[in-house]
Amino acid sequence: MTWLRAFGEVVRSGLTLEETRLEPLLALRTAAGVAIVIGLALWLVSPAYAASAALGAYSAGGATFQRTWRPRKVIALGAGAGLALSTFVGYLAAGRLVTFLPLLTVWAFAAGMAWAVGSTAGIVAATTVGSMLVTITLPTSVGRALEHAGIIALGGVAQSVLILLFPIRRWGAHRDALADALAAVADYARRLRHDPTAPFDPEPLMTARDAAAVTPSQARTRPPVLHGPRGLAERIRPVVAALADPDVGAPAEGPERDRARELLDAAADVLDAAARSIRRGTPAEVPPGSADVLRVDEKHEVLEGPARQTAERLVELLGEAVEIAGSGGAGGKTPTPPGSAGGKTPTLHGPAGAQFLVRPTMFRLVPVVVRAVRCELRRDSPVFRHAVRLAAVATLGYLIAARLPLGHGYWAPIASVMVMRPDFHRTYARAVARLAGTLAGVALATGMVRALGPDAHVFGALTVVSAGVSYTLIRTGYAYSQCFTAAYVVFLLGMGGQAWEQTVPERVVLTLLGGALAMLAYVVFPAWETPRLPGRLADWLAANGRYAAAVLRSYAEPTQEHHADMRRALLASREARAAWQEAYDRARQEPVRPRGLTSREAEEAQEALKGFGRAAMLMESHVPRADSRFVPEAERLAEALEADTAQAAVDVREHRNPDWGRVEEALHAWEGAAAGDRSPVVRREAELQKRALEDLATAVSRTPLERDVGSAREEQRVRAAVEAEGDGSEPAHRGG
Repeated sequence: MTWLRAFGEVVRSGLTLEETRLEPLLALRTAAGVAIVIGLALWLVSPAYAASAALGAYSAGGATFQRTWRPRKVIALGAGAGLALSTFVGYLAAGRLVTFLPLLTVWAFAAGMAWAVGSTAGIVAATTVGSMLVTITLPTSVGRALEHAGIIALGGVAQSVLILLFPIRRWGAHRDALADALAAVADYARRLRHDPTAPFDPEPLMTARDAAAVTPSQARTRPPVLHGPRGLAERIRPVVAALADPDVGAPAEGPERDRARELLDAAADVLDAAARSIRRGTPAEVPPGSADVLRVDEKHEVLEGPARQTAERLVELLGEAVEIAGSGGAGGKTPTPPGSAGGKTPTLHGPAGAQFLVRPTMFRLVPVVVRAVRCELRRDSPVFRHAVRLAAVATLGYLIAARLPLGHGYWAPIASVMVMRPDFHRTYARAVARLAGTLAGVALATGMVRALGPDAHVFGALTVVSAGVSYTLIRTGYAYSQCFTAAYVVFLLGMGGQAWEQTVPERVVLTLLGGALAMLAYVVFPAWETPRLPGRLADWLAANGRYAAAVLRSYAEPTQEHHADMRRALLASREARAAWQEAYDRARQEPVRPRGLTSREAEEAQEALKGFGRAAMLMESHVPRADSRFVPEAERLAEALEADTAQAAVDVREHRNPDWGRVEEALHAWEGAAAGDRSPVVRREAELQKRALEDLATAVSRTPLERDVGSAREEQRVRAAVEAEGDGSEPAHRGG
């Protein structure tokens, strides 16, 4: 993609209005927290303290809108504490550049590294940098600095108390995540009716699993309906895929295909009913016609062989979904995973015997955070490069703004810090959105200030209104929420005694400066994903190979341990696929020439690996139970598949053509033993895997001419680097 086209995409993305479900009650509650602290500070203390209180309440309230599975009140308290600490420490170092600049640099670097933990931590950490830059101008002594820090922390406390007293849709985000997973499988079943090889995006299932991880205290209060349906969706997905596939399920045409379409449609209706039940917390009725379709008539059932076995398994699983949909989850029954011994799985159990995935508490999260940050402390890490950019831009922006004949110089580094993200597209899109939103918001606030005149109480009321509208629009697009955030800042400074004639032009010019610095920083020190695509593809290939091998071992020796290994390999494969998809989506938006993989090769390789994973999923749908017969030929194929995919991953990284010799030998040996083979479906599924691997090799393989050209270019680069070292100069940096 060229730079001109990339900028066009950036502007379009930054100004796009996202269609999302507004949450006015949440916005009203959070705006009420801002109103409470502003009103008390104006009544009891002064407008300057009211400005500090508003900053703490507004930032802590905004943090609660981020995507997180932690309790919202904990997020608000943590944000308020971080803002208070940055304010106090910043004041202690303020006054002299020799002390404040190193602190600002270190703090901004730490805020950038917080992205190693997650986006919520990174965004909250960035707000603490902004708080440090703004509020250090308010106190006049150490005692006053402590008071302002306490007032800011009080804003976070106020938001937490409101969340505790007025809970709105408790466990709502967790319910939505689980309902989205069931709805995604329902949509998948409907698409399979017309396209037996339709793709499935596992992201909703990954999100539901992430939402299912809770602390022991959360497990005691979690609604029963959130315990079991996630595993049900996980088990239904491969079954519907196997039923629809003409190679291992119903034939492509005829009465059996019609019956399969009926079952898929009924499965979609049942899953949708279960999703509505969980999302709303109310019982939902399954359409009578769908319930009739699920009744299997032993005498008149048209499906035969493996397709009939799959249909019976699907009806069994949908029976559990019908129970959930009919009762609204009141019973809290937890389905038993297939192949488990005694109905037990290798997950931890709470005090009441409920199964749950353990999430560390806030205190036990510290070593997890330390490990995550330590893993990202390397030069090629996008998070590390983002932290370096953030520290450099915050420091440089502060120095430049301090030399300009403008007040409120902190607006430039704040604009940079708040728009910068670890990837190119979001950084540039947010810079454009912030500038557009700032211009609109400042113009709106200026007109209102000129019409109403200076009055601290009026400005306080307008501050609360602006905050409420900003919260309401926070998920509709950064530009639109930023419009009212800019108005909020103008009213806040007006409440503190700043004249609008001073704040308006300064904010516009300094916001433009901060956005330009953020954009320039990514050009100077980028973290392009395009060069990393071969590595991401290799990771996905190796993870898929381990998953396929684990499935085969469950056939060779169907034990509980092998089933647990299969589950772990599946989760690792999904994580690798998600990492590839994120890198691929970012690379498509970067103004960088393809390296290692062209756009066509990357797309074809992606489709091939999706097919490989789908073949393994189809095989998983027929995995025997622990007391079933063994398939000895599967062990040899598992060893060959794992070895070949591991070597192929190395070949993809080093731009060599992959080879599947071991897999071919194992399949030939299986075909030689086919006379006594009692698992023809498994062998057909293994052949589907082999076909997908051949498609992958075709996608990434290079001709002899391409290999010669690549070697010549590599030798030329090495020669240029050696000559540059001999001249005492460095080769030009090409990014990434």
